[in-house]
Amino acid sequence: MHSPLNVLDLGGGGYAGNERDFLRRLKQTARKTKAMKISARNKLHGTIIDITKGATTAHVRIDLGGGSVVTASITNEAVDELKLKKGEKAYAVIKATDVMVGLD
Repeated sequence: MHSPLNVLDLGGGGYAGNERDFLRRLKQTARKTKAMKISARNKLHGTIIDITKGATTAHVRIDLGGGSVVTASITNEAVDELKLKKGEKAYAVIKATDVMVGLD
């Protein structure tokens, strides 16, 4: 079993507004343009290997290859609206203000 590299909280921590508004604007933009452009520099391409829904939040695990897995924490509503499915190609988009370094 892979260990997550990082856990992303996309449920409101990094976005000034609520997730429903963000998804609505994202869909409107996607209809107007062929490719979405974003400012985040950490866009990691991979394959969804697991989606575990909780009471309100889901954990989406994305396999980046080479034994690296990123786990994103998003709302169940976002999973449904994006129609995320196991085996689907997806991006883990990381927008962070801090990167920490640890040693064993």
